[in-house]
Amino acid sequence: MNIRPLGDRVIVEPLEQEEKTASGIYIPETAKEKPQEGLVLAVGEGRRDEDGDRIPMDVKAGDKVLFAKYAGTEIKIEGKKLLIMKEADILGIL
Repeated sequence: MNIRPLGDRVIVEPLEQEEKTASGIYIPETAKEKPQEGLVLAVGEGRRDEDGDRIPMDVKAGDKVLFAKYAGTEIKIEGKKLLIMKEADILGIL
């Protein structure tokens, strides 16, 4: 990938929901909710504190994360739908 996030930004590839429920019912595209899970593809170096020192990131590339429903900015690169978001928008690592 030829994009590198800056500061405390993270690039996440959203993971789509299952097409079918556990009971076997198929979910149409219009009824699906926005994904809230994703795979971290790249992370920035971390933000700086008041003294100018870097604060290390808690997430790393390859982590599966849970994020807020409307978090980040959606971009398309090489036909893939990706999100650029701040580390603070990530709720947890799965």
